[in-house]
Amino acid sequence: MYKYIFWDMDGTIINSYPGIAESFDYALAYFGMTEPDLDKKRQVIGPPLRVTFGESYHMDAEQTELAVAKYREHYNGGAMFYCSVYEGVEAAIDVLHQAGYKQVITTSKPENMCKQILGKFGLVEKMDEIVGASLDGRIDTKEQVLQEAFRRLGHPDRTQVVLIGDTKYDVNGARCAGIDCIGITYGFGTRQELEQHGAQQVFETIEEVVKYLGA
Repeated sequence: MYKYIFWDMDGTIINSYPGIAESFDYALAYFGMTEPDLDKKRQVIGPPLRVTFGESYHMDAEQTELAVAKYREHYNGGAMFYCSVYEGVEAAIDVLHQAGYKQVITTSKPENMCKQILGKFGLVEKMDEIVGASLDGRIDTKEQVLQEAFRRLGHPDRTQVVLIGDTKYDVNGARCAGIDCIGITYGFGTRQELEQHGAQQVFETIEEVVKYLGA
């Protein structure tokens, strides 16, 4: 059915909540703000940072850029490594590779950070391509990341591409880019939001995804 597997990263391959939450708190503290709502903190994971700071905290363009810079200051300082690979994901990547799938990371996290994190867990060499956001904001949304992935892969047939992701941002980005999306519920989204936004299938475990793909 598919030949290309596009992987979301945060909430799909890695549980990145500890480092993201700490960096988010660091950025807000610069503006004298706090966020005690843990559910709201979890919602930071998925959309681009500029969207979160700009829309959720009513920051203007200058404040938003400063908030993103403060976040990255802390995240790049070591918090990016406060994460872990979800159980079963590395084995799934290996099985899909053996089955002949091309596998690509497609994430709104800056690309240089992605490579550092994946390198820590020995996953860089397991991917055919790693595509993330650009620091200048030129490539920022999930759809923009997906379009960049298509460009690097030589514009494959989009009916042969599927994205695995955990939030509505993945489903919406996939739809806008003209590809299917498989939702997983062990990350930061919910079954309800994934289904409401149009995921082709929603599964509880990565093993179910692999079985569905026939690998």
